Amino acid sequence: MADAIADKIDVALSKYPKRSYPKGQILIFADEKPEHIYYITKGRVREYDVSYRGDEVIVNIFKPPAFFPMSEAINHSHNKFFYKTDMATEVHIVPAEDALRFIKDNPDVMLDLLSRIYRGVDGLLGRLVQLMSGSAKSRLLYELLIEARRFGKEKDNGTIVLDLNEGDLAARAGMSRETVSREMKQIKADGIVKLRNRGIIISDIALLKKKVGTEY
Repeated sequence: MADAIADKIDVALSKYPKRSYPKGQILIFADEKPEHIYYITKGRVREYDVSYRGDEVIVNIFKPPAFFPMSEAINHSHNKFFYKTDMATEVHIVPAEDALRFIKDNPDVMLDLLSRIYRGVDGLLGRLVQLMSGSAKSRLLYELLIEARRFGKEKDNGTIVLDLNEGDLAARAGMSRETVSREMKQIKADGIVKLRNRGIIISDIALLKKKVGTEY
């Protein structure tokens, strides 16, 4: 999102209540009908479902600046997902009608929102292709690339640090922790990543892109 648009949204929504939540706080439950739109200004929020095994399956992650849940507000669709903070998070709580009116009255904000949605759809379609035709390893490689693009912190030496562990990666890829652990050993052996207690380091992003391009 362009800085000018982000500033415009911040100014317009600053009049609405601001709330701070700790990591792990559920903001919206599945089957709950939210009456407000959340505008996230700090932190991250995961949108997820729960599998038959009781595992979280992440379908999206929101980072600043973003609105959620927009589908229910625009289409009045039934909410099927949970929304939970991934870290300490701050949001403005905006009545749905006010949020929609603001977006409709500001075409630049609407265009930017559509752009972000389509980028998200591209990512989901990529996951779908991996699910239908890829191996467990290729699914993990694709997920690592998405994480690097969206949340990675690049260091001076060219490595990229991801603030997640194998459990988080399993939830993002919709795989068991055991499968992720097994496949990550091979990915590590290939020289693509290094595993640390506080995260995953992508040591060769060029090789990761090549692998995804080859196997995707």
